[in-house]
Amino acid sequence: MCDYSFDWKLHAGVFFEMDNTSHHYMEIALEEAAIAGRHGEVPVGAVIVNSETKNIVAQTRNSMEELNDPTAHAEMQAIRKAAFIVDETRLVKCDIYVTLEPCPMCAQAISFARLRRVYFGAYDPKGGGIDHGPRIFEQPSCHHRPEIIGGLCETDSILLLKNFFSSLR
Repeated sequence: MCDYSFDWKLHAGVFFEMDNTSHHYMEIALEEAAIAGRHGEVPVGAVIVNSETKNIVAQTRNSMEELNDPTAHAEMQAIRKAAFIVDETRLVKCDIYVTLEPCPMCAQAISFARLRRVYFGAYDPKGGGIDHGPRIFEQPSCHHRPEIIGGLCETDSILLLKNFFSSLR
C-alpha cells in the first residue's frame, strides 16, 4: 500500500533515512484513517511507537463526530492513550506517525508531550501547524521541538482524504 520508492526524505534541510519499519507504522496509521473514514470521520490515523522497543503504544483515529468532541483528533487521542498506558505525562521515548500534518492544536500537544519524532503523511496547507500555518515548533514559546519527517506515504494519505471529501459532494 505505502510507496516504498524512496529511502531518504528531506525535511528542513536535513535528510532522514526511511526504512521499512517507518513504512510499517505509517501503514497502520493509514488503516486507522480508513476506519475513521468508513465511520464518517475525516480519515486521519495516528500511531505512537516506543522508539527503543519499537512496540506500538497506541493506535487511534479521528473520533470527533463519534465523541462529539472537537479535540478528538487522531493525534490527541493517541497522546491521551499512550500517556495513560505508559503512565507518564512526557512521552520522551516515543515517536508519532500520523497520516496528515498535525494542526496547531495537535502540534502543541505533541510539544507538551515531548514526543521525540513526528512522521506525517500528507502536508496540510490549509490547516497544518508544522510546515504550514503558525509553524508551532518554530515559535519562541515552543519549548520542545521534535524531529519532523513529512511526506511519508503521502500519496496514500492524500488519496484517502480526496476519496472521503469527494464522497461528501
